[in-house]
Amino acid sequence: VQNKKLYLATFAAVLGPLSFGFVLGYSSPVIPELRKISDPKLRLDSSQASWFGSVVTVGAAAGGILGSYLVDKVGRKLSLMLCSIPYVFGYVVIISAQNVWMLYFGRMLTGLASGITSLVVPMYISEVSHPKVRGMLGSCVQLMVVTGILGAYVAGITLKWRWLAVLCSVPSCIMLLFMSFMPETPRFLLNRNKRSEAIAALQFLRGPHADHEWECMQIEASVQEEGLNFSEFKNPSIYRPLLIGVALMFFQQVTGINAVMFYAETIFEDASFKVIGVMASVVVGSIQVCFTAVGALIVDKTGRKMLLYISGIITALSTALFGLYFKMVLPNRNNSSNPDVWFTLNSASPGTESSISWLAVVSLGLFVAGFAFGWGPVPWLLISEIFPLRARGILSGACVLTNWVMAFLVTKEFGDFIGFLTSYGTFWLFSACCCLSVIFTAFYVPETKGQTLEQIEAYFR
Repeated sequence: VQNKKLYLATFAAVLGPLSFGFVLGYSSPVIPELRKISDPKLRLDSSQASWFGSVVTVGAAAGGILGSYLVDKVGRKLSLMLCSIPYVFGYVVIISAQNVWMLYFGRMLTGLASGITSLVVPMYISEVSHPKVRGMLGSCVQLMVVTGILGAYVAGITLKWRWLAVLCSVPSCIMLLFMSFMPETPRFLLNRNKRSEAIAALQFLRGPHADHEWECMQIEASVQEEGLNFSEFKNPSIYRPLLIGVALMFFQQVTGINAVMFYAETIFEDASFKVIGVMASVVVGSIQVCFTAVGALIVDKTGRKMLLYISGIITALSTALFGLYFKMVLPNRNNSSNPDVWFTLNSASPGTESSISWLAVVSLGLFVAGFAFGWGPVPWLLISEIFPLRARGILSGACVLTNWVMAFLVTKEFGDFIGFLTSYGTFWLFSACCCLSVIFTAFYVPETKGQTLEQIEAYFR
């Protein structure tokens, strides 16, 4: 039974990922501004700029650990309401920053909130949705993240960094307000033996005409009261979904998405497209939003695995083309140990670059589009579906931690990889990882389309 209030609850929850998108997008327009600022206490050098971008991932990894504790202790709803506090406080610190360390601390706090959000929101949505729309609503998490990134890019064109921080704090305030009117998830309530509250939550989410008793009994049949103890990690129903979830998060980051996004502006500039850097980011952000929306609309029809296959093949092809571009542009620089790929590009053989610069732009567009409808949203959707109820907090926490640690390593070490493997070698390594992700999907990832969370749990048992 379709019910509008389910969409309202989802909307309230996805304001969290919107905030998280603003956090990720904030650094792109702000770093160039802070590198030119007149105040020496706030001016960033290149090392500080890289930390300003990547310290968020450190905070988010900590947020993943904290979120896995909170979500099982105080519930999904309250965890979401609580994470708006570090969002707002983090932005207050950035707005009032007097030195670089205050900027780092503010970024760290917004990262902490992002880590909690990235764990709790997919779980909340998967537990309140019914199977027919769970894929679409779950994919809205990633859609709102990329919308937030694009929003920060667009707002960054006109707003100074302090005012941009004010704007970025707005979605989390609205989330706090909206979530206070939404129900806790029926599964969490039944796990806490609050049956009457669970029925009330189902009435809100499914409307008055649905069979609440029947759904309640289905959930109760799979709810086991006891918590999780360490010896149970030998149980395949616990360790198999955990390994699949961790691997999905690992593969999502080693496609090279963060490295590609990090250099998107420069790729456009190098390709002699006379667009200002920020506009290049807006173009890339728009492609991401469009194709994430396409993925969200078709995921319940095509299934999760099909999107991962198509996405994996497209990203493998486009990173291989990137490698080819760099191989052709830098014929004499194979052994260059200079990690700054753009320094080497600018000193590449003249003429080569502009004649094949279209290849870089096509590869970039293809990569972003391919990633956006498959490997972007689907891993987050799957980790919200495959874990058993009693272990959902801790297992999701392990996956979120993996994701953010990998994001940090890929972003921070990208320059070293280029120094070690050359730029084309690095992109070919990403391409190989994308091929491996397709093979992994074929053999290990279960199809969860159209199944209830209880059926998926039974499958692993």
